[in-house]
Amino acid sequence: MGVQMFCTTRAGGVGSAPYENFNLGLGAGDIPEVVHKNRQILRGLLPADPVWLNQVHGIRVIDADDPAQCQEQGAAPRADASVTSQPGRVLAVLTADCLSVVIADDAGSVVGAAHAGWKGLAGGVLEAMFGQLLRKRQILGRSGVCNWRAWIGPGIGARAFQVGEDVRLAFGQDGDPSTGLFVVDPVELGKWRADLAGLAERRLLRLGIQQVERSDCCTVTDQTLDGAKKFFSYRRDRQTGRMATLVWLG
Repeated sequence: MGVQMFCTTRAGGVGSAPYENFNLGLGAGDIPEVVHKNRQILRGLLPADPVWLNQVHGIRVIDADDPAQCQEQGAAPRADASVTSQPGRVLAVLTADCLSVVIADDAGSVVGAAHAGWKGLAGGVLEAMFGQLLRKRQILGRSGVCNWRAWIGPGIGARAFQVGEDVRLAFGQDGDPSTGLFVVDPVELGKWRADLAGLAERRLLRLGIQQVERSDCCTVTDQTLDGAKKFFSYRRDRQTGRMATLVWLG
């Protein structure tokens, strides 16, 4: 068994400015009927309905194999990560500058997907998700040593991600100064340029995940061959849609 996954872009669906053309986020201010149409188009590419989350920049992780955790009062649960060990169960993460991070064991027996902006990373969303994955492997009787792999999806790049001192300090409170991942911004006093993907990679490596792949796509600056915006970016446009990262075992 393996891991199947992909990340959407702005292309492939329906919509009008500023959400053209494949907005999948219901909370972005777009017309709900248009978003549902795009989700129907997406569903045709998947083995099952995705497990959507109501993302809040926190560290809560749900077990997508537990139906009670997949809905709260008939709506998507307030969480920023989910895990599964069931083949064909599709995990979904919405982003528009924050990172999507996928972690799986080398046997393809468990997989998790997280929405990871700077708040989630600093708070420990990746560590929380990894802990859930370890517990699910134990339930499966796979508590022995294994190799882990992770993928870091498109997100705001280091050149575009300007932050204040509060963000830099948030990553130094756990004893990891993250040297080199924050660079003084020469344009504005008291500001820094932060490598969000680098911060995620460092945390993954500290968890003992041996293989980490980075897409290194920048949601703010990357363009298609004809010069169009490739990804949705909240930092760039403010009013914009959301891409989705989808992952499942199979």
